[in-house]
Amino acid sequence: MRKKDDTLRNTLLNLSHKIADTEGIEAVNIRSIARKAGVATGTVYNYFSNKEEILLVLTEEYWRQTLAEMESSVTADSFCGQVEEMFFFLKERIDQSAGKLMNSLRSVETAGLARMASMQSALETAFVYRIEQDPEIRKDVWSETFTKEQFARFIMVNLMMLLKTKAPDIDFFLAIIRRTIY
Repeated sequence: MRKKDDTLRNTLLNLSHKIADTEGIEAVNIRSIARKAGVATGTVYNYFSNKEEILLVLTEEYWRQTLAEMESSVTADSFCGQVEEMFFFLKERIDQSAGKLMNSLRSVETAGLARMASMQSALETAFVYRIEQDPEIRKDVWSETFTKEQFARFIMVNLMMLLKTKAPDIDFFLAIIRRTIY
């Protein structure tokens, strides 16, 4: 069996991304990717079992890049200000191409959720770090039963729910955070 070429795999993913951006998610298929790459259809199948796998990888890479960009884009001093900036940053991304990518994964929702768990874990870790950087947060709020990690999970879960339901703002959610930790 031939060793797979990472360069070709990346080329196939880049072409898939370009097709999705220029022609729409529904235009992404194995044949069109193969044609644009100048390879046989079977070659694409050596790297990806189907269109859904390609879309899963694209979504995962998109979120990895988005979280990296968000890290430098969120600049508020307070944790609450940072949560608000994160919400609007992620909302804008979801309203753009991320929402289309995620909606295209309905047929592989379980696999998509499993892959997104690592992104959610990274977001939780970012929340814990940001909590630790805010000197205004009460030190006595944390205990064995109320940890920074649990609170970060609470923030992440609720933020994702607010994004999923297309909440116009998060003022009430921010009030809950303020009353809890400041």
